[in-house]
Amino acid sequence: MNSAIRKLEPKVIWNHFTDLNAVPRASKKEEKIIQFMVDFGNSLNLKTQVDTVGNVIIQKPASTGMENRKTVILQGHLDMVHQKNADTNFDFNTEGIKMYVDGDWVKAKGTTLGADNGLGVAAIMAILSSNNIAHPAIEALFTIDEETGMTGAMGLKAGELQGEILLNLDTEEDDEIGMGCAGGIDITAERNYTEETTPKNTIAYEISVTGLNGGHSGMDIHKGLGNANKIMNRLLYNGFEHFGLRICEINGGGLRNAIPRESFSTVVIDKISKESFLFETNELINNIKQEFLTLEPELSIELKEVDTPKKVMDLGVQEGFIKAIYAALNGVYKMSSDIKGLVETSNNIARIIAKQGSITINCLTRSSSETNKLDLANSLRSVFELAGFEVTFSGSYPGWQPNINSEILKIISDLYEKLNGEKAHVAACHAGLECGILKQNYPNVDMVSFGPNIKGAHSPDERAQISSTQKFWAFLQEILKNIPLKNNTTSSQ
Repeated sequence: MNSAIRKLEPKVIWNHFTDLNAVPRASKKEEKIIQFMVDFGNSLNLKTQVDTVGNVIIQKPASTGMENRKTVILQGHLDMVHQKNADTNFDFNTEGIKMYVDGDWVKAKGTTLGADNGLGVAAIMAILSSNNIAHPAIEALFTIDEETGMTGAMGLKAGELQGEILLNLDTEEDDEIGMGCAGGIDITAERNYTEETTPKNTIAYEISVTGLNGGHSGMDIHKGLGNANKIMNRLLYNGFEHFGLRICEINGGGLRNAIPRESFSTVVIDKISKESFLFETNELINNIKQEFLTLEPELSIELKEVDTPKKVMDLGVQEGFIKAIYAALNGVYKMSSDIKGLVETSNNIARIIAKQGSITINCLTRSSSETNKLDLANSLRSVFELAGFEVTFSGSYPGWQPNINSEILKIISDLYEKLNGEKAHVAACHAGLECGILKQNYPNVDMVSFGPNIKGAHSPDERAQISSTQKFWAFLQEILKNIPLKNNTTSSQ
């Protein structure tokens, strides 16, 4: 299946990408991919090291005639989001990604593709392995754990790198040049509850919400896509208010940076209310589907009668829990007043688990404003604490403040227009890039971000555009040819 990918142009990128996708590389489980990159660097006889947290750094001297140019840091992250469809039988810990070509797109069979950020990493590998591409001295920085905490970027010590320019290859629109991004903070709400004996004369149902698009909780949050946790909560709230529905368990969503695509719950109601419950719930389901008809045409909400569980959630806790989820903001909180069309602050209710006496709710709040990030985080904390939850903040990371006077930004903006006959879209984004974190220890490094078209990142619908990857590869090579001179040097060309 993956042999067809190796034949795509540019072959050097797609072959490196295929090699990457043969290696399991979940966040916080990067041992195999770290060793893979170390072996890769050593096979090229390039100076290769692993820092104290697991980031891999590979250095390559400048090509002939480029020695007087500024050293460039090429940066991408090694980990990928592991998501799969519920009906896909796949083990991310042992299997390589199964890819196929669909027209102008490369896709994966029922799982995330890993183009985020595998294509960026593959492009860096292509530069490192080349013998005919003009480039200045290169420091290739492959960070770990970008998707679940950015601990690789946070752990990179000052002084490990000497480069003056950093090219982050983790943007997902090929006509965009990134000059800023949002920061983020993880919010976790937890509480225990007493399991009560299931009332007599009840009937049980499994409710499933599936078929949503999902997507990146930063780049896609403004689209109004369905959040499976929020949709499920509407159903539970309605059943509780009208029919005394009781919750046995809930399992909704997945990773904090992915918009939840699926949610499953087991509930019970009085047998006497069966017909009216089914009638009203199906009416609500039809209404929800109609609301999302354009954005979520594959949305499926089903009720299936199952064996009655022995235990249900304490009634008082259940009421507070359902109302807290209803009250908690999901989606855009504030648009930027400075950059048109940019989401400034948002929240993703990413994961809800309620089972065997314990509830956990995971959210990721993003913002390019540190004060607004904390404002929304405190709003969510207040909602959950009022419902008796213990709330913790963790994994806070800063945004990347735009520098409109960036030298490398002007250079590559001009190059983009020269190559493509139109201006690039220069903007900050609502995703969390590592540049803001790296800036803390490398404040004087000039940074930009760009990449090929990748759609549906963080979901099994993730796909990478073949023609866009060709465009991206040509752009990257042209940028490296035009890196400015070191200070106090003159060109020999």
